[in-house]
Amino acid sequence: MSHFAVITLPLYSHMHAMEALAKHLIVRGHRVTFFQQEEARTLLTEPQAHFIAVGNPTPFAMQEPGFFHLISGMASVTDMLCRELPLAFRQHNIDAVIVDQMEPAGGLVAQALNLPFISVCCALPVNRDNTIPLPVMPFRYGTSERYRKIYASSADVYDWLMSRQGRVIARHARAFGLPPRSRPDQCLSPLAQISQTIPGFDFPRTLPACFHAVGPLRYEPPTISSGKKKPFVFASLGTIQGYRYGLFRKIARACRQAGVPLLIAHCDGLNASQTARLARAGTQIVGFADQLAVLRDASAVITHAGLNTVMDAIATATPILAVPLAFDQPGVAARVVFSGIGLKACRFSPSRTLSQHLLDLLENKQYTQRITALQTQLINAGGAARAAEIIEQAVCTSRSVPTV
Repeated sequence: MSHFAVITLPLYSHMHAMEALAKHLIVRGHRVTFFQQEEARTLLTEPQAHFIAVGNPTPFAMQEPGFFHLISGMASVTDMLCRELPLAFRQHNIDAVIVDQMEPAGGLVAQALNLPFISVCCALPVNRDNTIPLPVMPFRYGTSERYRKIYASSADVYDWLMSRQGRVIARHARAFGLPPRSRPDQCLSPLAQISQTIPGFDFPRTLPACFHAVGPLRYEPPTISSGKKKPFVFASLGTIQGYRYGLFRKIARACRQAGVPLLIAHCDGLNASQTARLARAGTQIVGFADQLAVLRDASAVITHAGLNTVMDAIATATPILAVPLAFDQPGVAARVVFSGIGLKACRFSPSRTLSQHLLDLLENKQYTQRITALQTQLINAGGAARAAEIIEQAVCTSRSVPTV
């Protein structure tokens, strides 16, 4: 039995994916402990997984508005974890570390302590490839020299914007006696890297031999439903963006213009007055919904292009209208269009544009055909169970686990 530490961003979608992975490892006889700020404790629901609070209790910046506030907060958390984790890992006899790709502290500390570690992509992979745009960029895929220049220039701008975290990474790498580095993609595992994506969804790209695209990390693997779709649209903007009443109102108007019923899940982001106004206009609205169950019935989904929702849409063969808002969502939306499983719209698009996109999704069977092909790939990818096998192999052998 091994004692695994889990280091992940304290966001619902990231914690949910890591928790599913933890459950599989616990069933296999291992011990799993999450290390993060105290505020993240409420996000952990698996009773057999352990939680150790580190650092001072402070609100996590990814929940706060403002891009530069976000960058500052991410740098501060990385700095705190690099300071706190070495002693915490020693005190709790950690054998191996499972690290969110977006939190470089986990990989830095694991290497400093000579612990085996595995990187997990809870969002789009941060692995660099100069032939494609960074995950946070909205650019389409292209192979011309013009596209390559756009990708390179945008990466330079992004690295400049993230320079505060870069300085934190560089300082701690130097203090730990590790080779120089300044980016999260330079802190990834040489043993195994696990992704929630599938190859057919991503742009053509080069990845390490130890990179494993296993699909969504869920404790219960998705299954293909034989039920027929119903004529309604499901809309969700995720757990962080569910407060956007104006966008929900525009989506509701677009569905009325298209003549299709709408179910909104706002993840408790709206107040009673806002939900009442949407309901009076004919929209069915709930705080939370069983997303997979709803998507099995829905004819289309309007989403902020969060990776979890998009993977759920693929699992249920539900065509996608992506309206990206933040983080890696522009990159996810670009891949939705590239793979032919949906359309993309700007959040500032008028309701008439959204309505036209919806009608295209509902009437053009090519979207359903393409997403059904990806559904088969996702179902066969292995999910959290396969990820647990890869992790065990990497830790037991201390050798890189190649993609089969």
